[in-house]
Amino acid sequence: MTTFPYKRVVVTGGAGFLGTHVVDRLRQVGVENVFVPRSAAYDLVTMDGVQRLYDDAAPDLVIHLAAVVGGIGANRSNPGKYFYENLVMGAQMIEAGRQFGVKKFVAIGTVCSYPKFAPVPFHEDDIWNGYPEETNAPYGLAKKMMLVQAQGYREQYGMNSVYLIPVNLYGPGDNFDLETSHVIPALIRRCVTAVSTGADEISCWGTGSATREFLHVRDCAEGIVKATWEYNDPDPVNLGTGQEISIRDLVETVAQVCGFDGRITWDASKPDGQPRRRLDTTRATSKFGWTARIPFEEGLEETAQWYREHHDR
Repeated sequence: MTTFPYKRVVVTGGAGFLGTHVVDRLRQVGVENVFVPRSAAYDLVTMDGVQRLYDDAAPDLVIHLAAVVGGIGANRSNPGKYFYENLVMGAQMIEAGRQFGVKKFVAIGTVCSYPKFAPVPFHEDDIWNGYPEETNAPYGLAKKMMLVQAQGYREQYGMNSVYLIPVNLYGPGDNFDLETSHVIPALIRRCVTAVSTGADEISCWGTGSATREFLHVRDCAEGIVKATWEYNDPDPVNLGTGQEISIRDLVETVAQVCGFDGRITWDASKPDGQPRRRLDTTRATSKFGWTARIPFEEGLEETAQWYREHHDR
């Protein structure tokens, strides 16, 4: 087996939910020099912070995970902030990487970049065929600009820059803050709290008819590191399971995993978000041999147990 081809690696967002797993995976494949910038020391929204990062870390590889992100509610409350900060971070990280001469730049995009009514399953070739779902469009469009920049810099400057599109993530260490969390950690928290307090009802946003696809964070980290190692083409690549579940079925599954057997109500005045979401994952398999491995219910049980051990009081 060949050794990992990069020695000095920067992982922006490396202290976050996905980032910690990516850093762990890099160390498992033998990378000893992994630099994780903290926002207090390196403000990546400023070019000064970005350039100091490159000067201090001197990376030959950058994996750019850092993002300002949240669920539907957080996106609705912060459309300007999410657009500007994600756009500027990505643009400056790639431009400074070009100036520095970094050997490879791995940009992590988002499934929120896909058009609201993209054909299901979402294929990478459909990413430009429509406007994203309105509640997360500013975030999705800002992250998609890294794809434009990565492909443009490859064409003009010969920069080896690739773009990966993970679907919704979940797993141990997720964000369980109800103000900013995504659907799975929010549901786990509500169900576990209901069980511990004896509540007989939980309320959920929307109608339950929307569908989503979920990828365990460890599977995603493995996919990112495998693509970093083996994929060097300009085309974007989906990272997902290719399995779709309705929000209504998801709520029932999470409730069962958490031991909640009370009533589930739906607040149809709240948005469902994107109507459907399922990725075509054949490109990742064909190009660098990656497929997700962790069964969904097993991953949910692990995540719920992690929450109980770390947060349930």
